[in-house]
Amino acid sequence: MAEEQDDDLYGGVTSSESGEYSNEEEEVIPIGEVDYLHDVPLHMQAQIGKIHKSMKEVLSLKPGAVVEFNKVVGEPMDVLIGGRLMCRGEIVVVNERYGIRISEVVRAEDNKEKIT
Repeated sequence: MAEEQDDDLYGGVTSSESGEYSNEEEEVIPIGEVDYLHDVPLHMQAQIGKIHKSMKEVLSLKPGAVVEFNKVVGEPMDVLIGGRLMCRGEIVVVNERYGIRISEVVRAEDNKEKIT
């Protein structure tokens, strides 16, 4: 009787021997059907390059100082989404704003580490 009440309480959620709960009527969403994710906002940023400086060097920066990064002119810029490299491209100007023309999309299996 107590077990039946528990089933009613949890609405079909069952416990396995390991203590994990699962829903017997779990809906499986087929791969490729992710329309419900289309409106999820993502943080996207372009990275022009990286360089390591000491605290002393950073604190000595003044207006007009030039910081040279590791990328050369014409080299593709990295585009990160959620801190992960997703694609690369070239800098363009669109309506007086910077943009990036995508030239390469990074495959998921090649994108294991976050870029910092």
